[in-house]
Amino acid sequence: MCLLLICYHLRCILSSPVLFQDYAYPADELMPLSCRGRVRGLEPNRGDIDDSLGKFSLTLIDSLDTLVLLNKLDEFEEAVKKTVQDVRFDNDIVVSVFETNIRVLGGLLGAHVMADVLKQRGERMQWYRDELLHMAKELGYRLLPAFNTTSGLPYPRVNLRYGVVNPLSRTGTESDTCTACAGTMILEFAALSQLSGDPIFEEHARKAMDVLWEKRQRGSDLVGTVINIHNGDWVRRDSGVGAGIDSYYEYLMKAYILLGDKVYLDRFNTHYSAIMKYISQPPLLLNVHMHNPTVNVRSWMDSLLAFFPGLQVLRGDLKPAIETHEMLYQVTKRHNFLPEAFTTEFRVHWGQHPLRPEFAESTYFLYKATGDPYYLKVGQSIVEKLNTHARVPCGFAAVQDVRTGTHEDRMDSFFLAEMFKYLYLLFSEKSQLPINIDDYIFTTEAHLLPVSLSTTQPSCHTNNTEPQAHEDDLFSYSCPSAQTLFPNNPTFAKTIRDSYKYLTGLGRTQQPSPVRGIELPLHDTGLEPVEFLKSMGISLTPLTELVSASLSSASQDSQKGVFKLKLVAEVSQTPEHEEVVPLIVQLISPPFLGRTVLTAGPAKFGMDLTKQEHGVKGSIVKSVPYTACGPIENAVEITGHIALALRGDCMFAAKARRLQEAGATGVIFIDHREGSSSAETPLFQMVGDGEPTDDITVPLVFLFSKEGATLSAALQEHHNVDVLLLPKEKQLGKEKPEKLNIKFRIAKEEFAEGEIESTTIQLVLEQSETDTEGASLTGKNQDTCSSPQKDPESSP
Repeated sequence: MCLLLICYHLRCILSSPVLFQDYAYPADELMPLSCRGRVRGLEPNRGDIDDSLGKFSLTLIDSLDTLVLLNKLDEFEEAVKKTVQDVRFDNDIVVSVFETNIRVLGGLLGAHVMADVLKQRGERMQWYRDELLHMAKELGYRLLPAFNTTSGLPYPRVNLRYGVVNPLSRTGTESDTCTACAGTMILEFAALSQLSGDPIFEEHARKAMDVLWEKRQRGSDLVGTVINIHNGDWVRRDSGVGAGIDSYYEYLMKAYILLGDKVYLDRFNTHYSAIMKYISQPPLLLNVHMHNPTVNVRSWMDSLLAFFPGLQVLRGDLKPAIETHEMLYQVTKRHNFLPEAFTTEFRVHWGQHPLRPEFAESTYFLYKATGDPYYLKVGQSIVEKLNTHARVPCGFAAVQDVRTGTHEDRMDSFFLAEMFKYLYLLFSEKSQLPINIDDYIFTTEAHLLPVSLSTTQPSCHTNNTEPQAHEDDLFSYSCPSAQTLFPNNPTFAKTIRDSYKYLTGLGRTQQPSPVRGIELPLHDTGLEPVEFLKSMGISLTPLTELVSASLSSASQDSQKGVFKLKLVAEVSQTPEHEEVVPLIVQLISPPFLGRTVLTAGPAKFGMDLTKQEHGVKGSIVKSVPYTACGPIENAVEITGHIALALRGDCMFAAKARRLQEAGATGVIFIDHREGSSSAETPLFQMVGDGEPTDDITVPLVFLFSKEGATLSAALQEHHNVDVLLLPKEKQLGKEKPEKLNIKFRIAKEEFAEGEIESTTIQLVLEQSETDTEGASLTGKNQDTCSSPQKDPESSP
């Protein structure tokens, strides 16, 4: 591995904090394609993605402690001064409680810890008087109103100025939150309590953790993905380790490490045993139903589960960590990055890649645990692909679709907060770092909290819920060293990886399938061997010479009903991308009159428009709320009409159910990702939420944002817009080409006496049997072909 090349690529990446300062400050995020900052309210709304933005210089705060690890101490001190001077939290803006906690509160705490360390050394930050800690405490108080629920689970959003219940808050109507959203507060809130001396923060975060534990499914010890914040009922019962649940498990383990409270470890071990029993299907991690965990609820995985091998490293369970990580690495080799979701056959399910850091995180932890230089090569590939496929003049741009490589004008703050840290630490020696990294625990946003917090003052103990008894294993109460795991055996990890190196089919030398003998115990079924296989849906290509061999073999077999056959079976690969039937939204009311046609994607549930002869017609009405993730406020207007709803905040199926119950005759979903279009992004099929979707009967279509903007503009200008939802091939007003069957036949002619007999070819044009329009097109002339009759209306 060329270290100079790696250093070059890392320097390219490490220039991004400077680019943010140059182009984006004091905005929340950098827009790397536009070379300007993203300010909420000044850019098109992106739905729930924008809930991370609070007009509090998000990227600056999120990347403060990264600057320290990079030894950019002058820049860190200057950035802290800017934060103290410029950032305010008294903003009338609704933000995500989860994202604000892990990115902003965690960023302030991590930066305060770093500032305090530098100050104690007497070299820098001598002016610092805990200003960042005071800011963190203020922000903590502004988040606390979200916990004002009957269960103790927090609301998903809060208004930084008005809280939740205030009439001016514009929030507080939500009834659901994700498990990770409620269960990823304890590290930051407990650290804030320990550092500030106010226990209220830890008490609320711990209460939320208690509720999630109490609501687990007692038979499987699994939790669901979405829960009602008022009564604690599960809304989505699919259980996995990816999106919606991921950091809940992470924070149980890390709360024990940070706070020394064995209750958290016991709960984690109980959940972990259930995960390895039901969800882990090495090397895959597949969602199951929490009440029936032997049933997989979907055949795809999301990229957020890439953090899990790193968590397994912390527990000391290296073998499954190596297996899953290797599977993920093979997916990145096939698609350059981890797609937002991919199937069990490692095909793209959702093509986006917003530069997520979870795979780099697990790569770092596996390298630290094993010392295997293989993981440096994995890190090298991450760095090179970022510079090759994501780097743009003003930073790094998210990939809109890994299949096309198109970019999105987006660079989330976690790219600087997490990806930078893990890649830099992967290639750094301990001696090169300004702190002893082993003295800190990483939050889910990679902010650094000192493990010494557990000895500063006792953690609050208000919980009496004890975990179910379970059998402890070797790693239940330890974090074993590499020497314990691999005593003088550096090839241990390689032997595990080698089983999965050709998992996605890349790199394997294609060899012809050998001819193998198959024994078929048919007994007294009376079926011939080939017919028996056909009855099971197996299609075979017998070879003549093998058939004879099989007959002679069978004649020698004395056991009744047992045949030995040599068969060659050709396996045809499934197409890389599942065929998606394109639909359209055709504007048919004046002044459009069918001339405006928007390409749309279908859903795997709801009415099948391909079976509707004339499509579905209706006038469109915009849903209120636009995301349709809460009670529909304009049900009267929507009844009998086709609803428009924005993607995001909740699942497609949940939106469809609400709008169908409100009386909608169809739903058009519009993408919340700015700039997406059917011309640049492949169509996909909307999927359900893991629950049965037979109750959804209205037609559902999906428009990318550019097509959606056209439809929204038409509605805004003309107020009453009628549309037709139908397959693209049935587009209204589109001329269908005549279908002709062309036949050649050889005819012998009758010749007069003395003439030489010859054979001529006749060209016969016949109208297709499926073509019911037009006149007969049959012609039998040797020299000319009959042309279709003219449409009488087109004659002069």
